Amino acid sequence: MRLDKFLKVSRLIKRRTVAKDVSEQGRVYINGRESKPSGTVKVGDEITVQFGQKLVTVRVERLVDTTRKDEAASLYTLVKEEPIAKDNDLNWQ
Repeated sequence: MRLDKFLKVSRLIKRRTVAKDVSEQGRVYINGRESKPSGTVKVGDEITVQFGQKLVTVRVERLVDTTRKDEAASLYTLVKEEPIAKDNDLNWQ
């Protein structure tokens, strides 16, 4: 499944166009590697997204084409959520 679609279906990001923009800005990583919106997501992958001044890392549990709002969180498991230091510009890897 495409990265931008997974981010939207899982509701980590509400709109696919926003997911695409965030990926193009270099703020999304799959398994520690920067990924484009068309990057492939598989079950077991870890996705890290920079939201403002925090990094959110999730593990992909399931892939589905559509989901209801109340089921979206079951597509992933939160691995960690951490703040980004002011002087750190994603040199966390």
